Amino acid sequence: MAGENANCGGAQARELARHAEKLSLLPPGSEKEETRATTAVEAKFITPQDAIIETADGGRLPPVPLPEAIKLNELKEKAECANREETGGNCERSTDGESPTEVAHLPKEEATSNGFRQPISIPRQYDLPLSAASPSQQTHPLFPQLPLYGPPTVLRNLQCVGFRISSFFLSLTFLGTIVLGAAFTSIPLMLRHITYRLTFRDPNARRPFCEEEKRRKRQRRIKALEWKRQRRRKDHFSETMDNNEEEGVEGDEFPPTEGGNDPIVCDVGYYARRVGLDMEEYSVQTEDGFIIKLWHLYNPSEYTPVSAAHRSYRTPEIFSDVTNGHRNGFSQSQFGNGKRKYPVLLVHGLLQSAGAYCTNDDDSLAFFLCKSGYDVWLGNNRCGFRPQHDTLHYGDPRMWNWNIRQMGVLDLPSLISRVLAETGFEKLGLICHSQGTTETFVALAKEQRPDLGNKISVFCALAPAVYAGPLIGKAYFKFMRVISPGMFRMIFGIHAFIPSMMAMHRLLPGKVYGALGYRVFSFLFNWTDDRWEQDLRARMFQFAPVYVSAESMRWWLGRECFAKHKCILATKDIGRQEDLEDEEDYDVQKVGQMMEKGSDSSEDSRQSRGQNAWYDDQVPPFALWVGGSDELVDGRRLLRRFERGREPHVRVVHSKIIEEYEHLDVIWAMDSVDKVAKEIREVVWKTASVYARDVCRVPKGCESVKPWTG
Repeated sequence: MAGENANCGGAQARELARHAEKLSLLPPGSEKEETRATTAVEAKFITPQDAIIETADGGRLPPVPLPEAIKLNELKEKAECANREETGGNCERSTDGESPTEVAHLPKEEATSNGFRQPISIPRQYDLPLSAASPSQQTHPLFPQLPLYGPPTVLRNLQCVGFRISSFFLSLTFLGTIVLGAAFTSIPLMLRHITYRLTFRDPNARRPFCEEEKRRKRQRRIKALEWKRQRRRKDHFSETMDNNEEEGVEGDEFPPTEGGNDPIVCDVGYYARRVGLDMEEYSVQTEDGFIIKLWHLYNPSEYTPVSAAHRSYRTPEIFSDVTNGHRNGFSQSQFGNGKRKYPVLLVHGLLQSAGAYCTNDDDSLAFFLCKSGYDVWLGNNRCGFRPQHDTLHYGDPRMWNWNIRQMGVLDLPSLISRVLAETGFEKLGLICHSQGTTETFVALAKEQRPDLGNKISVFCALAPAVYAGPLIGKAYFKFMRVISPGMFRMIFGIHAFIPSMMAMHRLLPGKVYGALGYRVFSFLFNWTDDRWEQDLRARMFQFAPVYVSAESMRWWLGRECFAKHKCILATKDIGRQEDLEDEEDYDVQKVGQMMEKGSDSSEDSRQSRGQNAWYDDQVPPFALWVGGSDELVDGRRLLRRFERGREPHVRVVHSKIIEEYEHLDVIWAMDSVDKVAKEIREVVWKTASVYARDVCRVPKGCESVKPWTG
């Protein structure tokens, strides 16, 4: 009997070893047999749909398909059970009444809130060559299964090089076509500009803020000259004069430490110093091992930056050490009660970095909130300007095997966890633009990480990207939608999406790149710079694009996901059903029958619609700012979803449609401080907890803002 147990245990161990090798960082033979440090040992379920791999040395690898993760945990449990029996022990259930296998198991079909049942089984791809590990032609209607890439082999490495070569030329051709299209459509604008000049007219006179732009341009010129004069005096006079100089600017609460002509650089710290602030950079490790950047803005006259060692990344666990041993958090330990600052986290949009919030001098949303008295943190998603992972390298396709859902359920919680750990608060205010709103709306959904809502006091969504706008029907977007998943990755690769854009960013002068970037993105997304300060436009495009994965762009534009369903959390069939319900409501109201039906009937209708709700009672309050002229996303439809009772748990503390605003105007328009930023400042403060309002300084302009009781 003992021999049979030994044979059984050996077989279980061998099967576990074979399966673990397929999910490990390195292939068999690439590391010392006695260490096996990068071998997969366990699949950890972050959400019911996200199983990351933990290696023997504690490293993390990105999520793998669920059947493979479940099998790894099953084999591990069986091997441990066989080992206990072999040594005379008992293989019993866990003390909590559930075995590890039962915890890891998921149903073969999972019902979702959108009314469909989705099988979770996928083709077994781990033992196939890279060319066969393509995404399935039929995948999950909202979040497709990602391909499984095993550890690197000679064959896989050669195939990766092949994909990088083919995608380099094909994606460069695609990009060239877009650039030529942008140049062609710019010809009429250029001719009109020339005509205005030849007839002695100002081509900018039609711009809505023409006079204000001229005034600000003069002010910047005066400040630049004054800065140069101050620098010259410091170079030629004594230390006494320096001290007198300091006294001359004593009345300025935020004296700048940088100035002169703007060199157009991709540096948030530099632009912060131009307005009297500064920035320190933190590194944050996500639960699947990515290293992402978190920027902290501060007033150098009242805050001393923490050490580089403290700002380095830590273990991937989140919400495990809320205050880092400091009652007020480490970064806010310099402030006493009553002087602390309430934390806000800003997250950027698609192809951007958080620097997009820092390009408008004092009218930048991030700088405005910081000078108002908030503790401002700027979160960047995975890869960004410098792709970094704890164990993977740039050329490994596993480093790029992610889409919007991983950004939402893995990046966002890690950023929030680090900010709360540094500040010592239980909640923060979350402010997102465009794709940043998408990942938040996804993360808060009841099938994803709804408990994240308990860490957010209010979610401010700028240009919320939940429903697609009419631009999704443009020809170049249609092209990306009609090609197959295999062809998509042949053209755009399995690594970064059109990395040649980043090469252009590095090589071209700032002003040239800014002008080119504006023309290309204006052509793609049909927006204008009419409401932006034209003199700062080149600066705005220094923080875009960043590295994103081809898989994430396939989620946005491919044939299976957002471009097809035109929604991030509901299929197109559900969307049609909602449209019919809205039409019926409109007809009922039109003929005056709503009142005749009575309140009971209306309440029944709201309850029935709430059955397909995306969120549960953990969702934080929402505040939304929608561009009325935004053709990229349809924010009105999202507001209508909330107004019609389809989300019974969602509390909308503030909503506003700004008719003349396009997609980027909510952060870059010259009047965005008055129309957006000041309202955000008040919304964040009135939704802060009683404790936070007691220990924090009152933000400027919020002295009369009462707590929200909704």
